[in-house]
Amino acid sequence: MKSYTARAKDITRNWLLIDAEGKSLGRVATEVATLLRGKHKPIFTPTIDTGDYVIVINADKVKLTGNKREQKMHRYHTRYPGGLKSIPYTRMMDEKPERVMELAVKGMLPKGPLGRQMAKKLRVYRGEEHGHDAQQPVLHEF
Repeated sequence: MKSYTARAKDITRNWLLIDAEGKSLGRVATEVATLLRGKHKPIFTPTIDTGDYVIVINADKVKLTGNKREQKMHRYHTRYPGGLKSIPYTRMMDEKPERVMELAVKGMLPKGPLGRQMAKKLRVYRGEEHGHDAQQPVLHEF
């Protein structure tokens, strides 16, 4: 018996809506990464992007458990000598909560071109409003 491999013509992508209000950042990010990857579908193939489009609303109302909001830092390097930068999550959640969700999800996706392609299907919004009514997103409960 041969293994099944999905092809481009077999894939149908849906638009899913996730409300992150009052939920833990890691739990929401795990569910979003699973949906973007397509692991919830029976045609899942690790080397093919079989996932759906995901819209996350209320990213500013997501919870960070414990003392993460005060103590956790986002670090990145500018690739210049001495270019290590640190931003506390308190400031990130106040200024760009969308970026916090995107970073959490991107860390759970595969690294490389396939993961970057999957990350492009993610849309994160600070509040209730999103501009994707024409795509008729379906509310995804988890």
